Amino acid sequence: MKILLIGASGTIGSAVKANLSQRHDVISVGRQSGDFQVDISDSASIRQLFEQTGRFDALICAAGSVNFVPLADMSASDFSLGLHDKLMGQVNLLLIGREFANDGASFTFTTGILNRDPIRTGASAALVNGALDAFVKAAAIELPRGLRINAVSPTVVVEAMHSYAPFFRGFKPVPASEVALAYAKSVEGLQTGQTYIVG
Repeated sequence: MKILLIGASGTIGSAVKANLSQRHDVISVGRQSGDFQVDISDSASIRQLFEQTGRFDALICAAGSVNFVPLADMSASDFSLGLHDKLMGQVNLLLIGREFANDGASFTFTTGILNRDPIRTGASAALVNGALDAFVKAAAIELPRGLRINAVSPTVVVEAMHSYAPFFRGFKPVPASEVALAYAKSVEGLQTGQTYIVG
């Protein structure tokens, strides 16, 4: 399969590439690195990416930004990054990408644990993750041509604990290689409309 992997240089993206590149042609995409670059918050940038890469069999997005701000200090503008980048960025990957997807292609997005198990400062992440999980479920019933869509919702990963440990006290981290298995299941399996929970 020809797989577009957005966020390929990140902790999770690197593990996904290591897993899938053993069996498939994985094209690395990043904001500033990789074989191609994209800003998922910009629809024109997304379209340019697909025009450069051509038709594909699977798309994985392991990228997306949100703000972490205490709710007491949040204003509407603090939600903008998550809404425009992680949420609508991934939604637009489907809306634009379906034109370039081969019949039977899959889309795999990334959500996260915080809408199920919230932390302090995580309101924006929780909102975005919940919205993405709902979108995946709804979009799956309308996609034509055998197209599939799933999400992977990981807990914090072992490799990131040096940065995130203070925010995730009591959470059991999982190795990125374990999270990568869920992406492989989405790409190489047959299910659609699922959120694969890891951890």
